[in-house]
This record gives sequence, C-alpha cells and structure tokens, in this order.
Amino acid sequence: MRSGRLIQAVDLHAAGEPGRVIVGGVLDVPGETMFRKMQYLERHADGLRKLMLREPRGYPAANCNLVLPPTHPDADAGFVIMEQTEYPPMSGTNTICTVTALIETGMVPAVEPLTELTLETPAGLIQVQASVEGGKVTRVTFENVPAFPVHLGAKVEVPTFGEVEVDVSWGGMFYAIADAARFGLRIVPEHGRELARVGAMVKQAAREQLEAVHPENPEIRQASIGQLTGPFDPESKSAANAVSVAVGDLDWNRPETWTGALDRSPCGTGTSARMAALHARGLLGIGEDFHHSGPVGTEFVGRLIRKTTVGGVPAVVPTISGTAWITGMAQYSVDPGDPFPEGFTVGDIW
Repeated sequence: MRSGRLIQAVDLHAAGEPGRVIVGGVLDVPGETMFRKMQYLERHADGLRKLMLREPRGYPAANCNLVLPPTHPDADAGFVIMEQTEYPPMSGTNTICTVTALIETGMVPAVEPLTELTLETPAGLIQVQASVEGGKVTRVTFENVPAFPVHLGAKVEVPTFGEVEVDVSWGGMFYAIADAARFGLRIVPEHGRELARVGAMVKQAAREQLEAVHPENPEIRQASIGQLTGPFDPESKSAANAVSVAVGDLDWNRPETWTGALDRSPCGTGTSARMAALHARGLLGIGEDFHHSGPVGTEFVGRLIRKTTVGGVPAVVPTISGTAWITGMAQYSVDPGDPFPEGFTVGDIW
C-alpha cells in the first residue's frame, strides 16, 4: 500500500452518536490555547476535518476529535472537536468518546474504580471522572462549562410555520430550542427526517433574528444548533430531544430541500443548555438529576451542581454522565492519487 498520509483513529459511539478520535498522525497545530488551535484548524487546515467526516471516509452523522498536547499546565490532554458544519467549543458526546479512547488505549493511565483527569477543550478546562472496571470505561461524568439562557420564550418567524417560541441557551454551544409538538412532531426515529429539517429551520431563524454572544468570548456568537424537545415531566425530571445539524445549503425559498442529520444521542451540550433554561424557569433545581433521552431512546443524566456567573450573566454548572463504546480502530490513508483527499458531499443525504 502506498500512502501520502496515515492517520490513526479510534472509532466509538456515545449513546449511539459516532465520535471518531484521532490519536496519531497529527503531532500538533499552532496556537497558544486550545481555542486558538481550533481556530487555526478552521482557518488554515480544514482539510483534515473534511477528510475524516465527508464521504468516502465519513458520513453526515459522524464527528471527529483531534487529541493534542495540552497548552494548560493543569490538563492531562487537549482535544479539538470537528463536526460537519463547525468546530464547536465543546461537545458532550465527543468528550465521552475522547475520554474513553484515551483510557482504553492506555494514552492516559487507567485507575480502577475511578480515573480522574482534566481535559483542555476550546471552551476551557473540563474535569472528568471515569468509572473503570476491568479496563473498560463504564461511565464518564464530566463537569461542563457553565450554562445559561440568553433568550427565554422569544418569538421568531419561521417560514411556512409562522411565529414560533424559542429559547436560545448556551451549554458549550448556542442552541435554539423549540417544542417539537408545535410542528406536529414527536421525538421518535420515524419522525427523524422532519425533525432534522425543522430543527435546522428553527436554528436558522434564531440566528437571523436573535442576538446571542458569549459574554466572555465575543468570537463565539449566534445559535449554531437547533434542538426540538418533547414535554418535560416535572415528576421524573425527564424529557426527550432531537438535535439537528444542518448539512445542506439553507435556502428559505426552498425549505423542502434542506437536509440535515440528527444527533443520535441525547447531546451533552444540548442537555446542558436545556437544563439551564429549565432552571431559569424554576423547573429544575440544583442537585436534581435530569434524565434526557435522544431520538433512539438512549439517555444521558445531567445534574446542576451549583450556581455561578459568566461575565456577569447568571449561570449554572452542569455535569453530564454517559457511556461510550469502541467500535473499531483504523489507520486511515490518503493515496497520492486519490481524487478525493478532502472527501465529497452528495445532495441525496448531505
């Protein structure tokens, strides 16, 4: 086999959502912080993301993470998250996948029954506790960045649907959150196509009509993900959600052509954003577990552990718990003659 480049990766899924973790083939990228490294990749080396996520090596629901040496002295490792449409500062499923890959491959020493480590993400330092049994990571719990809503019950105009009530909330990414029932939808696999399409429409409307800027990092702004939710049960403190990543060109004149992919998991940062909005409404208290399920029925457990502020904005600190499983280990190659060194997209599913 000849190859111009070889990349070693561990393939995993967390609650059904694929999260590839690059563990070899990339030594480092420029940047004095993980956020700056993320920006370098986005602006100067985006070919890696395209190579790993687009066909023929990837597909629309896939995510990828690049493990890098940390820039912070307190961190055990750093990583940059790469998704189909952006480089998010933080991601729950990708954190769970990366932690599992680091421990189960021996890149980070495993301590049973509990391995504690600190990861440097573009959003900041994340404290992690991983339950380990017989070398297997059975549960990952991480303390996420503080979460807070910036809009509650705001009205936006969504073409073909009219006025829609949305929350815009930060949980590591800005989410535009709306009630699935408003569109006649339920959080079930058979509604997946419409959930993805409508979620993308809600996100786009919120981006255009509602201002959202992170109070401590103005370079992070506007909703980038749509989240459609099922009803919140105040007794069990549970709900379902479907997070939509738009992967097509969004043309308001032809909304029927919009394509997207649902997060297969309950989405960790989306869970954090939802918990912050529920707390602001007085529906979820500090120390209460929140059981959040995704479109395929898998569950993350979230908990708000304390109140804080972010740039003067009231916020809450969430933890997210979930499990990932390794599905394979691969060495990806790029033949010098390969016509698709950065992959491709086709409009049937992208």
